[in-house]
Amino acid sequence: MLKNIYFWLAISWSGIILISCLIQSNDIPQISIPNLDKAVHAFFYFVFTSLWFLVFRKQLNRTTVSKSLIISFGFSVLFGIGIELLQALLTTTRKADVQDVLANVTGATLAVVAIIILDKYSRKNDINSAN
Repeated sequence: MLKNIYFWLAISWSGIILISCLIQSNDIPQISIPNLDKAVHAFFYFVFTSLWFLVFRKQLNRTTVSKSLIISFGFSVLFGIGIELLQALLTTTRKADVQDVLANVTGATLAVVAIIILDKYSRKNDINSAN
Protein backbone atom coordinates (compact mmCIF):
# COMPACT_ATOMS: atom_id res chain seq x y z
CA MET A 1 0.00 0.00 0.00
CA LEU A 2 2.71 2.49 1.04
CA LYS A 3 4.67 1.48 -2.05
CA ASN A 4 1.77 2.62 -4.26
CA ILE A 5 1.38 5.91 -2.41
CA TYR A 6 5.08 6.70 -2.85
CA PHE A 7 4.88 5.76 -6.52
CA TRP A 8 1.90 8.01 -7.25
CA LEU A 9 3.38 10.89 -5.28
CA ALA A 10 6.62 10.58 -7.26
CA ILE A 11 4.75 10.36 -10.58
CA SER A 12 2.62 13.38 -9.66
CA TRP A 13 5.65 15.43 -8.61
CA SER A 14 7.43 14.46 -11.84
CA GLY A 15 4.38 15.67 -13.78
CA ILE A 16 4.37 18.96 -11.89
CA ILE A 17 8.02 19.51 -12.79
CA LEU A 18 7.44 18.53 -16.41
CA ILE A 19 4.47 20.85 -16.85
CA SER A 20 6.11 23.71 -14.94
CA CYS A 21 9.22 23.52 -17.07
CA LEU A 22 7.50 23.15 -20.44
CA ILE A 23 4.69 25.72 -20.25
CA GLN A 24 5.18 28.94 -22.14
CA SER A 25 7.38 31.23 -20.08
CA ASN A 26 5.18 34.24 -20.84
CA ASP A 27 2.39 32.42 -18.94
CA ILE A 28 4.49 32.49 -15.75
CA PRO A 29 4.29 35.57 -13.51
CA GLN A 30 7.62 37.41 -13.41
CA ILE A 31 9.10 37.94 -9.94
CA SER A 32 12.26 39.99 -9.71
CA ILE A 33 14.16 38.10 -7.02
CA PRO A 34 17.68 37.25 -8.22
CA ASN A 35 18.21 33.52 -8.81
CA LEU A 36 14.77 32.58 -7.49
CA ASP A 37 14.35 30.20 -10.43
CA LYS A 38 17.53 28.35 -9.40
CA ALA A 39 16.21 27.93 -5.86
CA VAL A 40 12.94 26.61 -7.30
CA HIS A 41 14.87 24.14 -9.47
CA ALA A 42 16.86 22.96 -6.43
CA PHE A 43 13.65 22.55 -4.40
CA PHE A 44 11.91 20.67 -7.24
CA TYR A 45 14.78 18.20 -7.52
CA PHE A 46 15.26 17.84 -3.76
CA VAL A 47 11.66 16.64 -3.52
CA PHE A 48 11.93 14.65 -6.79
CA THR A 49 15.01 12.73 -5.59
CA SER A 50 13.51 12.15 -2.13
CA LEU A 51 10.24 10.78 -3.50
CA TRP A 52 11.91 8.53 -6.07
CA PHE A 53 14.29 7.30 -3.35
CA LEU A 54 11.25 6.16 -1.35
CA VAL A 55 9.84 4.44 -4.44
CA PHE A 56 13.07 2.63 -5.26
CA ARG A 57 13.67 1.74 -1.61
CA LYS A 58 10.22 0.11 -1.39
CA GLN A 59 10.37 -1.50 -4.86
CA LEU A 60 13.86 -2.88 -4.35
CA ASN A 61 13.35 -3.77 -0.70
CA ARG A 62 16.35 -6.08 -0.62
CA THR A 63 18.76 -3.40 -1.78
CA THR A 64 20.82 -1.16 0.40
CA VAL A 65 20.02 2.48 1.04
CA SER A 66 23.04 3.45 -1.05
CA LYS A 67 21.82 1.55 -4.11
CA SER A 68 18.40 3.26 -3.93
CA LEU A 69 20.16 6.61 -3.47
CA ILE A 70 22.37 6.07 -6.50
CA ILE A 71 19.41 5.07 -8.66
CA SER A 72 17.23 7.98 -7.52
CA PHE A 73 20.09 10.49 -7.90
CA GLY A 74 20.93 9.23 -11.40
CA PHE A 75 17.28 9.25 -12.40
CA SER A 76 16.92 12.80 -11.09
CA VAL A 77 19.95 14.07 -13.03
CA LEU A 78 18.84 12.37 -16.24
CA PHE A 79 15.27 13.66 -15.84
CA GLY A 80 16.56 17.21 -15.34
CA ILE A 81 18.82 17.04 -18.38
CA GLY A 82 15.95 15.54 -20.40
CA ILE A 83 13.67 18.43 -19.48
CA GLU A 84 16.31 20.97 -20.46
CA LEU A 85 16.64 19.24 -23.83
CA LEU A 86 12.85 19.24 -24.24
CA GLN A 87 12.80 22.96 -23.50
CA ALA A 88 15.32 23.52 -26.28
CA LEU A 89 13.51 21.28 -28.75
CA LEU A 90 9.80 21.75 -28.02
CA THR A 91 9.29 25.25 -26.67
CA THR A 92 9.64 28.64 -28.28
CA THR A 93 9.80 30.74 -25.11
CA ARG A 94 12.27 28.62 -23.15
CA LYS A 95 15.83 27.50 -23.67
CA ALA A 96 18.11 24.86 -22.25
CA ASP A 97 20.20 26.24 -19.41
CA VAL A 98 23.28 24.58 -17.91
CA GLN A 99 22.76 26.60 -14.72
CA ASP A 100 19.31 25.02 -14.36
CA VAL A 101 20.93 21.58 -14.61
CA LEU A 102 23.43 22.60 -11.92
CA ALA A 103 20.58 23.80 -9.69
CA ASN A 104 18.79 20.49 -10.28
CA VAL A 105 21.93 18.54 -9.35
CA THR A 106 22.34 20.72 -6.26
CA GLY A 107 18.80 19.89 -5.12
CA ALA A 108 19.33 16.19 -5.81
CA THR A 109 22.64 16.24 -3.94
CA LEU A 110 21.04 17.96 -0.94
CA ALA A 111 18.36 15.25 -0.92
CA VAL A 112 21.01 12.52 -0.93
CA VAL A 113 22.87 14.20 1.94
CA ALA A 114 19.64 14.62 3.94
CA ILE A 115 18.68 10.97 3.38
CA ILE A 116 22.14 9.76 4.46
CA ILE A 117 21.97 11.87 7.62
CA LEU A 118 18.45 10.70 8.42
CA ASP A 119 19.41 7.07 7.78
CA LYS A 120 22.44 7.30 10.07
CA TYR A 121 20.35 9.00 12.75
CA SER A 122 17.64 6.35 12.54
CA ARG A 123 20.21 3.54 12.69
CA LYS A 124 21.82 5.13 15.73
CA ASN A 125 18.42 5.34 17.44
CA ASP A 126 17.67 1.71 16.52
CA ILE A 127 20.94 0.60 18.15
CA ASN A 128 20.33 2.73 21.24
CA SER A 129 16.78 1.44 21.66
CA ALA A 130 17.96 -2.17 21.33
CA ASN A 131 20.37 -1.71 24.28
